[in-house]
Amino acid sequence: MTGSRVVALGHYQPAKVLTNEDLADMVETSDEWILSRVGIRTRHIAGPDEPVDELAYQAAAKALANAGLIPDDIDLVLVATSTAIDRSPNMAARVAAKLGMASAPAVMDLNVVCSGFTHALATADHAIRAGSATRALVIGADTMAGITDWTDRTTCVLTGDGAGAAVVEGCEEPAVGPVLWGSVPEMGHAVRIEGTPPVFAQEGQAVYRWTTSRLPALARQTCEKAGITPEELAGVVLHQANLRIIEPLAAKIGAVNAVVARDVVDSGNTSAASIPMALSKLVERREIPSGAPVLLFGFGGNLSYAGQVIRCP
Repeated sequence: MTGSRVVALGHYQPAKVLTNEDLADMVETSDEWILSRVGIRTRHIAGPDEPVDELAYQAAAKALANAGLIPDDIDLVLVATSTAIDRSPNMAARVAAKLGMASAPAVMDLNVVCSGFTHALATADHAIRAGSATRALVIGADTMAGITDWTDRTTCVLTGDGAGAAVVEGCEEPAVGPVLWGSVPEMGHAVRIEGTPPVFAQEGQAVYRWTTSRLPALARQTCEKAGITPEELAGVVLHQANLRIIEPLAAKIGAVNAVVARDVVDSGNTSAASIPMALSKLVERREIPSGAPVLLFGFGGNLSYAGQVIRCP
């Protein structure tokens, strides 16, 4: 195979919804304050019986069903997450076990925080191109609520839980474009999940300045690597960090004809889950035509980033 393609998607969110009004009862904030600063109205919160691997499993099962495949059709499972509590078995192994895979798949977790899914998608694409895999499950899943300081109104208004998954398989005509990835190591402290127990914290203004000033050029470079112009994009799915970051970024990229994912309004910042979950919803609602080019671009923790243009399944 000379390339790979995304053939199907799936997503899962916990049933519990936390509104801005609910948050106003917990910390000094208001619906107006939250909307004006981050554009989020609601977020989903996992229950005690919904760890990261359960969310990932639910999204993966839906993606497999949408692809018309069975678990044993998969020979590589990648889970992007930064909120797994246990180190072994890793989340990918647990997802494979929950799915009942008997096909001896390779199982790997990737921790690149908010850009984890696009890193994992590139890794699956590379493995398929190299002949190391034929069909992969690529999952982004995080339970950010479990590492949130609910007394800090600058971060607790952001976070939510969820998972999104993609089935990726080999093909003759590449439909997953070359990845553009990198990081700014000296600014890694700007987004942190540290301590025992771990707690999410960030330097919001530093992240905002970096993303709005640097990322548009990186996103345009991603389009160049795929051989298209931003005007040709039918969709733009950025990491769902903050609506006040997403909207100016999309405008600066120049994707004037694209549907821009705004799932952050209803789901909050779900870290590695945000891109596949937002894309899955757009595809489910048929807002982007099959085969149309879509820019995926993740950014965040470590001040790492990764993006590629894919053809919509």
